[in-house]
Amino acid sequence: MPQAGMPQAVMSKGVGYDYQIQANTRRCAVTGLELKPGERYYSVLIDEGTTLMRQDYSLASWQGPPEGAFSFWQGKLPEGTAPRRPPIDDEILMECFGRLEGDLEPARLSFRYVLTLLLVRRKRLRLEDVRQEGGQEVLCLRDARSGARHQVIDPALPDDELEAVQDDVFQLLGWA
Repeated sequence: MPQAGMPQAVMSKGVGYDYQIQANTRRCAVTGLELKPGERYYSVLIDEGTTLMRQDYSLASWQGPPEGAFSFWQGKLPEGTAPRRPPIDDEILMECFGRLEGDLEPARLSFRYVLTLLLVRRKRLRLEDVRQEGGQEVLCLRDARSGARHQVIDPALPDDELEAVQDDVFQLLGWA
């Protein structure tokens, strides 16, 4: 759990679930130690009623998402000398997202889910609701530009599979 006095990134939940995800705190919520450039880490959003609080964890301290976790993901702090990543073209991401709509093949379902998370973070898609259908979580989203509504199945990937799919998406973006 976080140590007293540790900085925590906090954001407010608004109508329509329009979240502002804060930048990495660069400190492990368990140890309080600084996360170093090039280090992999986990970030978690904790649902606290009217706000979502971000906590970051070193790989060594990660024990899985804590109780009350709304979402979590793995990332890597950029190296200070690493070349700048090419910019993301939202239209290419949306085109790929659209082509995968309705495809229930597990690898493509997982790829679309990770694309969705990226598009929500970039504010191109807005999360409006999460509901259960047939034992699966389904994200209900709206395109911020066109207003089109989309549904995306959460494939409930284990951490190692989620990381592999993230790597595939980053390779598509030219980030790998």
